[in-house]
This record gives sequence, structure tokens and C-alpha cells, in this order.
Amino acid sequence: MDDATLSSSSLSNVNNSINSGSSNGQARPPPHYLTSLASGALAGLSVDLSLYPLDTLKTRLQSSKGFWASGGFKGVYQGISSVAAGSAPGAAIFFVTYESLKKELLGTESLSSGAAHMMAASAGEVAACLVRVPTEVVKSRFQAGVYGKDINVASAISKILAREGPRGLWKGYGTTVAREIPFTCIQFPLYERLKLVLLERYRISNPDATSLPPYQAALVGSFSGAIAAGTTTPLDVVKTRLMLAERSREQGGQPVKGVVAGGPPRARPGVNQRFLPTLLHVWETDGIKGLYRGVLPRIVWIGLGGAVFLGSFEVGVRALEGERI
Repeated sequence: MDDATLSSSSLSNVNNSINSGSSNGQARPPPHYLTSLASGALAGLSVDLSLYPLDTLKTRLQSSKGFWASGGFKGVYQGISSVAAGSAPGAAIFFVTYESLKKELLGTESLSSGAAHMMAASAGEVAACLVRVPTEVVKSRFQAGVYGKDINVASAISKILAREGPRGLWKGYGTTVAREIPFTCIQFPLYERLKLVLLERYRISNPDATSLPPYQAALVGSFSGAIAAGTTTPLDVVKTRLMLAERSREQGGQPVKGVVAGGPPRARPGVNQRFLPTLLHVWETDGIKGLYRGVLPRIVWIGLGGAVFLGSFEVGVRALEGERI
């Protein structure tokens, strides 16, 4: 076989070996659910702790208050304890759901591998967001300077519960899921396909290889994450605006200055926060530039995050299954 050309039959053989779970010189079978749980927790914690400052800058760029008014370059680790508490279980839930459903769906003849990966990843995001959204609500408000420097995470949660009730912690859940599903439907089919392509090439010189080295999985994760990040930036902008829309009794239920609440701020204070009105308001006031505000930091952040996230997951799986890292 020419090194520059991969036959479709070769890729099909690798794909079939994944579906069948063969491990004799073939692609590695799906990991045990406990392996997925532990490796997912490692991946979530690794990516959030290492890339949190860049995420803070991205959030402040997207804030309707403006970058400098939201804190600029100061306090880029504000709110990190809430992320550390939620990142590990959120990622663990995602990978357990994703790997379990992927294994089942890839055995369904009526589904293509791409559709199977989309469905499994989407289900994983829906489950993971139940844990992830409350931590993001707290995190985004810290990052945008809503609470100031002297308040801790526990006090911030108490304020949210007092002013908005339990629903306040899941504010933006639907919007987050609406953003994450398109993202994951781009990232994971692309990630899995590129892994097959690179595995076939890698096995030219390593015929007994059952999986890519972690650094190659990290590179594939970075590329697929960056592509998905750029494509879904408008959804992320709206999600950030909605999460920052804190109301307080002292303001008589008015939105925080500059935050969209179902229409132009202060013009329609009684309208509930909705995805489409906020999207249209950003478009009307800031145009395409507003919808893609923070796109470069987002691409860099998620590109790096994809490398750390999926690379760490691969390292965890290999370590727990006794493979060479």
C-alpha cells in the first residue's frame, strides 16, 4: 500500500475491528465503564485546571459589560474551585455514557459510524451538562466580575439560591445543551474518523498497534476541537450572555447592566430570557462581529483543551488497562 494513500477497505477493516471488540493485532476494544469513568475524571480535571485562565479571558471578551469592566486580566483564576468540583464528575459521566452507547450503536447495522458517534456523544453531553451547568453558572459570574473578589464559591451559590432559587443554578441548561450538541456532533465523528486514518498509517510501521499513541490522539483531539469551536462560537456567545443575566431584588428584578434578557436591555425588562431573542439582539447591535466575539481565544482554548482532554483520557485508559503509555 502506498504510504500516501489509504484504501477504504483498510479503514473499513479497522472500523470493523473496533465494532467487534477484537484485540489481536486489531484496534483496541472499547474500555470498561470503570476505566471510562476514571479516565474521564482525569481528563476533565486536567483540561479545566490547566486552561482555566484562557477560559476566563474568553468569557470576559464575550461579556456584554465589556472585557475591562468584567475584570480584564485580573483574577483569572476566580471561581476555579467550582470548576474543580464539577469538571471531574461531568467528564466522567460524559465518557461513561459516550463509550457505552458507542459500543451498542456501532453494532447496529442500520446506523453509520458517524451517526453512531453523533448520537452517543449527544447523549453524553445531555447527561454531563446536569453536573457541568451549575459549575459554569458560578464560574462565569466569577470570571465576569459579578461578585467581586471577596466572596467565595459557597457564598456565591447561596446568593444564587436566595435570589433565583434552585433553577438559578441550571440557568442556561437548555442553551448549553443546544450549544454542546452541535459542537460534539462535529468534534467526535471527526475525531473518531481521523483516529482511524492515523491508526492505519501508524500500523504501517507498528503492525501490532491497537490504538494511537497518546500524543497523536491529543493532536487529533486538538484539531477536531478547534474546528468545532469556531463553528459553534455564536451559540457560545449567547450561552455566556444568558448565564451572566443575574437579577437581584435590589434592582427590582432588572437585568444586570448590559445583559440581554429577551430583547434590548432595559427596553423590555419583563420578557423572559430566551435564546433566539438574545441571538437576534446580538446580531442587531453588534452584527457578525458580535456573534463571533472571542472566537480566536475560543479556538485556541478548545484546541488546546481538546489535546489535553482527549490526550489525558487516552493516557488514563492505557494506564488502567496496562498498556504502554
